[in-house]
Amino acid sequence: MNANTTAPKPVVARAATAERLAHAQQSVMTLLADASDTGGALSVHRSTFPNGGDGAPSHFHTGAGESLFVISGRLQVLTGDEVLVLDAGDFVTIPPGLAHAFGAARGFDADVLAVFTPAADRFDYYRLLERVNAGEADPKEIPASGERYDNHYVASEAWRRARAGE
Repeated sequence: MNANTTAPKPVVARAATAERLAHAQQSVMTLLADASDTGGALSVHRSTFPNGGDGAPSHFHTGAGESLFVISGRLQVLTGDEVLVLDAGDFVTIPPGLAHAFGAARGFDADVLAVFTPAADRFDYYRLLERVNAGEADPKEIPASGERYDNHYVASEAWRRARAGE
């Protein structure tokens, strides 16, 4: 880098001050870096799901890939029509357009790092989910926000069966 070029600044998220959102089934999402923080390069959050708790229903993104790294516990993940079980240390990356869903496997908690690349700002979407969970927003706002947040819900019989233990 030459002397006339200014180096980009790092993005630092501190555990003690990161925004935490309460979601359904006692899951907690910690917001770490959004697209507006990273110049659109990525959006990162951490989610903890209690025993068997649902994360996201079947959906896809048109412009971003979503990668999941299991920090601890066990995570059940839909990728297309296949359901995988990921353990601590496992990683999956889901390309744009592929339907996916995830939640803690039955009998396990899950602590998961999620990264979207490239990213649109998604944190307001997660805040909307928290408001819906708290009864402060209409659940109809979630599907209505699909284009804005690149989150498109689709039905999945494979996911329904997997979550029902069939």
